[in-house]
Amino acid sequence: MSDYNGLLQLTRGHLHGVDLSRLEKAYKFAAERHRDALHSSGESYLKHLLDVAATLATQKLDLDTIICGLLHGVLKEDVATIQELTKNFGQDVANIVDGTTRITNVQYHSQLVHQAENIRKLFLAMGADIRVLLVKLADRLQDMLTLQSADDERQRQISRETMDLYAPLASRLGIDWLKRELEDLSFQYLFPFEYEDLVDHIENTLVDRQDYVEEVIAILRNKLHQNRINPVRIIGRPKHLYSIYKKLVVQNISVDQVYDKVAFRILVNTVSECYQTLGTIHDDWKPVPGRIKDYIATPKANNYQSLHTTVSGPRGHFIEIQIRTEDMDHIAQEGVAAHWAYKEGQKITSHDIRLFRDLKQLVKGLQEVEDPGEFLESVRGELFDPDIYALTPTGEVRGMPRGSTPIDFAYAIHTGVGDRCTGAKVNGKLVQLKYHLQNGDIVEILTAKQQHPKRAWLQMVKTSRARSRINHWLRREEKEKSLKLGREICERELKRHETSLKKLLKTGHLRLMLKDLRCNSLDDMLSKVGSGRITVSHIERALLPKEYRKEQEERRQQELMEKAALAETNKPSPSTRDAIAIDGVDDMLVKISQCCKPVPGDDIVGFITTGSGVSIHQSSCPNLLATDPQRWLEVSWSAASQSEHQAELLIRAEDKKSLIADISGAISSDDIDIGRFNSRITADGTAEFAVVVEVKDLHQLNQLLRHLRQIPEVFEARRR
Repeated sequence: MSDYNGLLQLTRGHLHGVDLSRLEKAYKFAAERHRDALHSSGESYLKHLLDVAATLATQKLDLDTIICGLLHGVLKEDVATIQELTKNFGQDVANIVDGTTRITNVQYHSQLVHQAENIRKLFLAMGADIRVLLVKLADRLQDMLTLQSADDERQRQISRETMDLYAPLASRLGIDWLKRELEDLSFQYLFPFEYEDLVDHIENTLVDRQDYVEEVIAILRNKLHQNRINPVRIIGRPKHLYSIYKKLVVQNISVDQVYDKVAFRILVNTVSECYQTLGTIHDDWKPVPGRIKDYIATPKANNYQSLHTTVSGPRGHFIEIQIRTEDMDHIAQEGVAAHWAYKEGQKITSHDIRLFRDLKQLVKGLQEVEDPGEFLESVRGELFDPDIYALTPTGEVRGMPRGSTPIDFAYAIHTGVGDRCTGAKVNGKLVQLKYHLQNGDIVEILTAKQQHPKRAWLQMVKTSRARSRINHWLRREEKEKSLKLGREICERELKRHETSLKKLLKTGHLRLMLKDLRCNSLDDMLSKVGSGRITVSHIERALLPKEYRKEQEERRQQELMEKAALAETNKPSPSTRDAIAIDGVDDMLVKISQCCKPVPGDDIVGFITTGSGVSIHQSSCPNLLATDPQRWLEVSWSAASQSEHQAELLIRAEDKKSLIADISGAISSDDIDIGRFNSRITADGTAEFAVVVEVKDLHQLNQLLRHLRQIPEVFEARRR
């Protein structure tokens, strides 16, 4: 869509009787302000704006949203003001464009705090007006379609951000076609070799697949006619590439073993015909246990409704079949855009109310998470695609990942219910809190006022929401304990110096003391004393006269210089300390954490240990995320580092005689040393290798993994 007339025609197709003069005004405004500006892809920026607006018009959205597609870049490029937008196009347009601009610079792989705060802006803007996200998703789709002109690093960065954030958000809104498109485009740049292999295979089997689709559709149509069911349409479409790739990884199979590369969709006239159709299919084709899902009786949170089944069809191939009405199909494809409450002349429905309420709760819940690392983990967790659906005794549905427990369910209802959870009844029977919920379970949570979260719960829960709420409560409790203990320690120490906190506050000495100890407030100091980050000797030094402190400091500096001189004579060649730069710290012991083994190129965070210096973790390390963020340090890899770092790999493959030689040969050809090599044969005959290698950086490690995956027998090679 590169011309205004095409956009106008597309918009007229669904906005009947609406004055579209504002659309022309917006086009002229954008054309004048951007003039000869170019998009990052090198194409005309105006063409990009027209394509974004056309994507929104294709979804049959309201006029304000389409206008925002044309104007979403004017504030970002600083060619207009929010006052101009309000005056010319109204408050709604100004607010949406402003919200879109605030989240335009989200960088998913920037520094931890900056990254979290930018994504927080996205959720705040989304909570204020969901159309902000609809415009941003259309903008991201057009960015991904022109990403081939960017360099490799930017392609990976944008694709990772899209895969982790925007594709799940499109899914959360129920816009299935957009989610699939964003995933496949991201897959192309994140796993280029795997993508090309899959594309080649799909193209080479195109004729056979088309023949099979026609055969299955003919059989289905005949079966349904025999049972007096007249389907509106039967569609056979290839599954999108990324869903096939996920199946390969999860099931550890080759692409030749994926039989359900095609999904069939049967559209019927009524809900009763949906269930009749399901019964007819199961009469002749055996269903796969655990793969029958009823989303009509219990719709997903994004209002998706359909019946799903996987059966053993013709030639013994597994085929996935979805059954729904035309209205259900429209909502399944377009999601929130199919019944958008802002559409001209359309009333808000109960489905809209439920979806918007759930989104508001998502936003509110994420705003309560203060720690950046935990916030990012919560974002990923909140955007998961639920595997199971359980119900409250009143029939409210809660979607959760497989392995979730009654504690997860309790926190999904409300934080207060989760905090006071003492037990649960599932389908009328008492169960343990570690019980794994199943699809269709009716869950009643038992509570008590005196109950509170336990640290052991962290080992039971599956959802990020439950984990973040439990951590929040535990940190608050620890803070209260630290405050109490810190006050006792301070009062005792001050009493030895014949003073007190009250006297220090009155004389103004407390303000100087807080400055010396680098504390923001009295509570901050007491908390740090209670947790051991400020010792009694620190307090004592802060209380001493300046002259005496200066003398002590000079003596301490002399001791440090003597230690440094001694260390210099026994200095080893490249060390961990050489490889890592710590913000504002010059003399601290640094060690690489063995739980996640970060290598140069990984996002890293330092954790101040008790008496052992700083341990370096990957920013996503679960052990790091379970610690107190106040003990984290910003660290970075030194550009001058030539050290080698250990990385632990897991390789799984079909067992054959020359396999060990092939794997070790691939490692050696990349000029990489092997530190440890263990192998075993699993119960199903799979060869599994745990290999520790010495690499210089993440680039070298990723290159090795690509080469290992190219060995024909290897179906999985990844970091442990």
